[in-house]
Amino acid sequence: MQNGSIRSIVYTALFSALFIALSSVSFKLSFSTVPITLQMLAVMLAGAFLGPRLGFASIFIVLLLTAAGLHLLHGEGGIAYITGPTGGYLVGFLLSTITIGWLVGKLLNSRYSSNRLALMVGLFLIFEVCGSLLCYVPAIPWLMHTVETYSFNKAMVKGCFIFLPGDAIKSVLATALTMSLLPVVKMIRPRNSYEPIPYQKQTGMSH
Repeated sequence: MQNGSIRSIVYTALFSALFIALSSVSFKLSFSTVPITLQMLAVMLAGAFLGPRLGFASIFIVLLLTAAGLHLLHGEGGIAYITGPTGGYLVGFLLSTITIGWLVGKLLNSRYSSNRLALMVGLFLIFEVCGSLLCYVPAIPWLMHTVETYSFNKAMVKGCFIFLPGDAIKSVLATALTMSLLPVVKMIRPRNSYEPIPYQKQTGMSH
């Protein structure tokens, strides 16, 4: 096995462990079926540090093991949990990780990467829009499907609006960590996910 493959496995496992660890920080709300967790912070960091492919893998592995019955996500597991009221958020985590990983790579490969302020603002917007808001696209319909008493408005209030301030704080934290560890981010991410392909002048006949 090549060293690059070994490093990819190690980094993927580390962020899977981070996702599990931050999932253990959970606060149940008496007025909502959706608890407050730090899972989204792990999702943001996995996408930013690992890129779309490995970031997705780090989250998917945990969800697969949880579906198999291991109680990895704030002490819960099994198919019943995966398909329960919060199942849509789990799908959202996967979508968010892929999107964040891809967009962060584009940002690091853009002319804004040399401007620290522009890079910081860009990262925050990616984390906030793709890490927070995108997650609710599958989450809210699934919440309405599994909790029959939830109308769209009620699902938005109890499953989205109350979490937005916390999501903004997580986006700030993810931005701060990514900026402060930017050399590590560039070391861990696949090189072609953030480095531009140098232009080479073609000579001779094309074929």
